[in-house]
Amino acid sequence: MESSERSSVREHLRNGQVIPAHPLALTARRTLDERRQRGLTRYYVDAGAGGVAVGVHTTQFAIRDSAVGLYRPVLELAMDEARAAVGDTRPFAMIAGVVGHTPQARTEAEIAAAIGYDAALLSLGDWKTEPESELIEHCRIIAETIPLFGFYLQPAVGGRVLSYRFWAEFAEIPNVWAIKIAPFNRYQTIDVVRAVVEAGRNDIALYTGNDDNIVADLLTPFPVSVGGATVVRWIDGGLLGQWAVWTGAAVRMLELIKRARVADSIPASLLSLAAALTDANGAVFDARNGFSGCIPGIHEVLRREKLLDGIWTLDPREHLSDGQAEEITRVMRSYPEIR
Repeated sequence: MESSERSSVREHLRNGQVIPAHPLALTARRTLDERRQRGLTRYYVDAGAGGVAVGVHTTQFAIRDSAVGLYRPVLELAMDEARAAVGDTRPFAMIAGVVGHTPQARTEAEIAAAIGYDAALLSLGDWKTEPESELIEHCRIIAETIPLFGFYLQPAVGGRVLSYRFWAEFAEIPNVWAIKIAPFNRYQTIDVVRAVVEAGRNDIALYTGNDDNIVADLLTPFPVSVGGATVVRWIDGGLLGQWAVWTGAAVRMLELIKRARVADSIPASLLSLAAALTDANGAVFDARNGFSGCIPGIHEVLRREKLLDGIWTLDPREHLSDGQAEEITRVMRSYPEIR
């Protein structure tokens, strides 16, 4: 039996939330800036986000390196600040990024569970060639420690193509709470939705991570034929690096989308917003250069919003691509409605 608190968070996820992928705040010496790190968490809470994802790609995978040693401290900081800011006023989902093969992933899941995280966003990026049966067994093992937030990551940034059968088997794991769908591919997105619906798992929340198609994903009723009847399923919310910036606007946008769903009518303004957000994401995430400047791009927007002091990352080789700052300036001027 789930505790009432956990059941509340699970229902909260199913209701659809804005969940930003939490960045890492560093000083000019590339050490943790605790004040700014706490400030970012507080910003997301105050902006109305429904949770945060910490220890994910946007937080920088290098926090796990033994020489850096920031995985547990960063998870603890976010948890402390979120608890202080939210208290018992409303549900707030704390999602921990968990990576690696089973020994590493199990250790990270145990750390996250001990700190009090609700679920693990389970990346399979390290599983490059293993058969899908081994990936499923890995997921089952980690689900024994903490509820799972599945993750379909696009191959362009380290993911792999996963079959419909994989997602059908994944949906059979009882402790799966949600899936982040981020293959940047419409066919593969439909695979996940169909697998969850055909498994009868109406309790699994679906979240878009398709930064190139955020609004359209959230506005699309996905029809799935089950036993001769058509079940219509929506993607509930989003867990996105894009929502690490301009978070208040993202919260307002999701509310507009939810109203449009109920009204069964899509305003043209939302479709225009979809194009604007995709263009903006291309600039912030540096899509033209294979996403090489995506983390510095997020940091640059946060710096301009006075939420970070600089765009430093743990890897000194990471920086804005040529022309990326100008592109960010262009989209910020062109689309005030997304900010």
